[in-house]
Amino acid sequence: MAQSSVSATGSWSAKDNKAFEMALAVYDKDTSDRWDNVARAVGGKTPSEVKSHYELLLRDISQIESDKVPFPNYKKNANSDEEEKRLRNLKLQ
Repeated sequence: MAQSSVSATGSWSAKDNKAFEMALAVYDKDTSDRWDNVARAVGGKTPSEVKSHYELLLRDISQIESDKVPFPNYKKNANSDEEEKRLRNLKLQ
């Protein structure tokens, strides 16, 4: 995810997303009161907000896995061609 994302569940910072990911690893689908625990771990979010954020994540994953998300077209800068040539000619010792 980007540094912050805004969805129906409000604003999520990179710190929020990291705490969310870590909480999901600890509190799996079989954990009772999963969303309460995840919300507490993230801080500043309700159980409903973290559950909605999770559902959006599942939708995003589904879109990516079904090739419905195009590969980003990164722009090269002037120095990238030179750096690419240098890396191709690099010899490991």
